[in-house]
Amino acid sequence: MDEPTGRVAAAPPSADGTDRAVTELRRVRPALRVGPVSLVLRPVVFGIVVALAVAVFALFCLDIAVGDTHIPLGRVLDVLGGGGTRSQRFIIIESRLPRALTAVVVGAALGLSGALMQSILHNPLAGPDVLGITTGASVGAVAVLVGSGGATTGLVATVGAPIAALTGGLLTAVVIYLLAWGRGGGGERGVTGFRLVLIGIGVNAVLMSVISWLLTRASLTDAARAQLWLTGSLNGADMARVVPAVVALSVVTVVSLMSARTLAALRLGEDSTRVLGVRIQSQQALLIGASVVAASVATAAVGPVGFVALAAPQIARMALRTAGEPLIASALTGAALVAGADVLSRAFLPVDLPVGIVTAALGGPFLLYLLVRMNRKATLS
Repeated sequence: MDEPTGRVAAAPPSADGTDRAVTELRRVRPALRVGPVSLVLRPVVFGIVVALAVAVFALFCLDIAVGDTHIPLGRVLDVLGGGGTRSQRFIIIESRLPRALTAVVVGAALGLSGALMQSILHNPLAGPDVLGITTGASVGAVAVLVGSGGATTGLVATVGAPIAALTGGLLTAVVIYLLAWGRGGGGERGVTGFRLVLIGIGVNAVLMSVISWLLTRASLTDAARAQLWLTGSLNGADMARVVPAVVALSVVTVVSLMSARTLAALRLGEDSTRVLGVRIQSQQALLIGASVVAASVATAAVGPVGFVALAAPQIARMALRTAGEPLIASALTGAALVAGADVLSRAFLPVDLPVGIVTAALGGPFLLYLLVRMNRKATLS
């Protein structure tokens, strides 16, 4: 009887092994290289993104068509293409287009903001509304609305409240970032995702109490106006608010796409990210700043629209089955959610509700689903 030697003899190469190796080589995804930029071609992912873009355009046209007087979709497309009578162009271009365009831009900004924040902090619950960014923007706007005393309503409603909201969101992000700055587990100073999320939740609670205090100190008229703004309504949307939001969203989108490699490296962990030559703290600060600007601009345009920044990246990630939150798909999903909520409110619900209330009603069950899903993963691990 032969004694075991403790070694395993190498198996000779077989035809099956050679076939598997050839199959693995064939599975390498095709890539497109243009100069220093290279892209991996994923036909399924590209097809889903195109389908999302088509859905957003369809909801955009449907948002224009619905209203007190229904307009056929064919006529909407005709007017958007430059046709139609003078009265039709007035109704569609001057009256309804700003509202539909605002819904798409605000939704895209919130979706992109949530994708950036969740990718950086490695937490699907790390949306700007959970961290207090949109609440900080709301504090700024409410402070202006209740402090105006109704004497400068038109000017405040047009310029003052949006600027105050943008300033409030940015200041809140700076405070949260400074409070989260400290020494990490590896002994290096910086901002860790878990600490930033906890501090953000605490700051959000404090800011909510500040809003309640401001409302109790205001007159009945000012409090009613501020409360209406806090519901996130698209009523009164105009091009004066859409244009700055489009410019800000364009800048944030360019910065985000140029940082796609950094986001992919951050998913590998801090040690691997440093090995790849990425400056973690400076890149985190840049991407968090881009996320905050997108969320603050969206809030400044229409008020807080809850759960879109939280849900859109996760819905896009589940649809595309990607390792991280996809940026473009998250923005398109956010635009579809806000435009779809506006269509649902005006065309199917008995009462024309603000879009922020509709998204909050739909986002609450989705938040519970995320919590249950995370709890199951933690239990299985």
